[in-house]
Amino acid sequence: MLKKIVFMGTPFFAVPILKSLYQNGYPISVVYTQPAQKSKRGQRVNKSPIQGISETLNIEFRTPTSLKNNREEYEYLKKLNADIAIVVAYGQIIPKEILNLTKKGFINIHASLLPKWRGAAPIQRSIMNLDKQTGISIMKIDEKLDTGPVCNFYKLNIMNNDNAEIISDKLSALAAEKILDNIDEILENKLEFKEQAHEEATYAYKIEKSEGKIDWNNSAESIIGKINGLYPSPGAWFIYNGKRYKVLKAEISNGAGKVGAVLNDYLEVSCYDKSVKILEIQREGKRPQNINEFMLGSQIKKGSNLNNA
Repeated sequence: MLKKIVFMGTPFFAVPILKSLYQNGYPISVVYTQPAQKSKRGQRVNKSPIQGISETLNIEFRTPTSLKNNREEYEYLKKLNADIAIVVAYGQIIPKEILNLTKKGFINIHASLLPKWRGAAPIQRSIMNLDKQTGISIMKIDEKLDTGPVCNFYKLNIMNNDNAEIISDKLSALAAEKILDNIDEILENKLEFKEQAHEEATYAYKIEKSEGKIDWNNSAESIIGKINGLYPSPGAWFIYNGKRYKVLKAEISNGAGKVGAVLNDYLEVSCYDKSVKILEIQREGKRPQNINEFMLGSQIKKGSNLNNA
């Protein structure tokens, strides 16, 4: 007998997982995703990536603003009587009464090695923290945030030049592969879900734009961690002569000088210990540029100090 599967997800990270299940013959009864958002100017409606792929694959989708105290969605899911729900970065809290409406529970694919980095921004926080390893956890959702028991972990090394976009793509591909190794065993009660070591938990709080400001008094390694962790959005940035500059790509170098000083004509900036060589940059209101192109018309020259701006 075919199983009924509910899928809940919203961003691009979730798309390969949904496609993997669909393309391998798993019947997706319905998809839940966040409602389409109007653009800032209100001229365009932006559908979530999951809504887009659901339309392409002709899968029914639903976009409630909230599941909390939502009688219509409760009755719909109760009537559906699904076997399992797969949740990937849905972006909403799923209430207790909803969690009881599938036979095998709600299974979440979380982008960290739990209990480390519970919460909204595990990929960004792990890179900013200079972690050498991350991964995915396949867990059963309970009432609290990412605290449920885990059946499997899959690890991924973070390389020096990996940014949040690269790690997101790698983890998404890993999850798309590994969910196929787990879903049947979960449905057949062949996997053991183990309690997390709650006392070891750390939290990946939502990223605030203000966190992107670069402090050149920090180590070069921590600055690179911020640049990579916040790429592509909201980005790491500094202010010079009243203009904001977003640093998109950079590397550590061995230059020395006063903290914040621009050491040469290629925008190498002295830090607490070494230096950061900026490779790609975006001035406020402008397109991204490689450093050679940017420096041709830039106000920032050798001898400028970005700490005084």
